[in-house]
Amino acid sequence: MRSVCGARGLLALVLSGLLLSVAVASPAPDRPRPASRPEVRSSAALVVDAKDSSVLFAQRDDAPVPIASITKLMTALVVLEGRQPLDEIVTITSADRDATNGSASRLGIGTRLSRSNLLHLALMSSENRAAHALGRTWPGGEPAFVRAMNARAKALGMTNSQFADPTGLSSRNVATARDLVKLVKAASADPLIRQYSTDERFTVVAGKQQVEFRNTNTLVARPDWDIALQKTGYTLAAGQCLVMHTVIEGRSVVIVLLNSFGKYTRVADARRIRKWLEAARGSVT
Repeated sequence: MRSVCGARGLLALVLSGLLLSVAVASPAPDRPRPASRPEVRSSAALVVDAKDSSVLFAQRDDAPVPIASITKLMTALVVLEGRQPLDEIVTITSADRDATNGSASRLGIGTRLSRSNLLHLALMSSENRAAHALGRTWPGGEPAFVRAMNARAKALGMTNSQFADPTGLSSRNVATARDLVKLVKAASADPLIRQYSTDERFTVVAGKQQVEFRNTNTLVARPDWDIALQKTGYTLAAGQCLVMHTVIEGRSVVIVLLNSFGKYTRVADARRIRKWLEAARGSVT
């Protein structure tokens, strides 16, 4: 009986040793890896490292599509590089109303604002009459302004882009996501465009009353976002659009989102891209 018990004890000892060795050899469970691609619902999208131009994510980034009010970044670039006096007073006329017919505006005919204020409203609140007035008052009028827009696009290497008006209401204003990265980077080099596009709100005197305008991008009011430049856009042809130059996990990136369906999709896509980049960064550290 004693020998049987001894054999059982020896067997138990051997088995416990084997289990211990297996436990030691087994690797710890891996940290959950981030998804290889973010779940982006915009039709076209591109995420690029702003410093080295490396592509972090791309989706139909070479398809020329209508860009709506993203156009206003080019409008601002042409106005500022053209050295037009920003303190000059410009009057909103019926021409601005007729050219933007069907789009909402809080600038009545006869409103007098400085060119600087018009630029501010065009970039921050996507004011179409303000943007049209900027193009209309260019030397040679709107046709000359549109030629200047296309010339600047060519100089930037935006080879698949075309501009037809300063507001973006025309569906003939088209660009690829790749081209828009070039536009965003060029616009980001101007401190006034950065400031005006990211201000949360701005008040002007229109007629006899003060009118407060707000930013069309709700993310600029979020303290957890570091946005250097942004612009939204929307028309039926273009869908919901958004471009941003932002910093995520210490990395400066340009995000382009085009033809999003639904009012909140473009912002949700930006958040998904941010979480994806944060997760990818965390898996490396």
